[in-house]
Amino acid sequence: MADVHWLSEPEQRAWRAYLEATSRLSDRFNRDLQRTHGLSMTDYEILVRLSEAPGRRIRMTQLAAETFSSKSRLSHAINRLESAGMVERVGCDTDKRGWYAQLTDDGYARLEQAAPDHVRSVRRHLLDALSQDDFLAVGDSMAAIVAHLRADE
Repeated sequence: MADVHWLSEPEQRAWRAYLEATSRLSDRFNRDLQRTHGLSMTDYEILVRLSEAPGRRIRMTQLAAETFSSKSRLSHAINRLESAGMVERVGCDTDKRGWYAQLTDDGYARLEQAAPDHVRSVRRHLLDALSQDDFLAVGDSMAAIVAHLRADE
């Protein structure tokens, strides 16, 4: 295994801190949203993406890509949101096999209720733990990683 460039001690510490922090943050954001609004982070992100889309609707395949979900996982989430009256499926006029997810007025109202609490949670558990410069550096680092991963696809 001479060809493996193993992580140094400081790199290993940074890697493990990254893994723990992202796992704990994801869990905390999920718990906060679930406790206060009965939404998962996945549900919340779907509602956000739909709220920002023209006509508050997006093709299901595009929504899966934007939320980093498999088609199956997205379909289950949309079923839950549809049962709760927050989202509806709308057929595509130009492609009979295609479907849109569309945010309902009730879904938009739920998002408006949840957004302030979610932002407070993000501030409390992420932004407040870092200086503004450190937080912006983390954002720049993540953007570089995203660009690298997209280029690999």
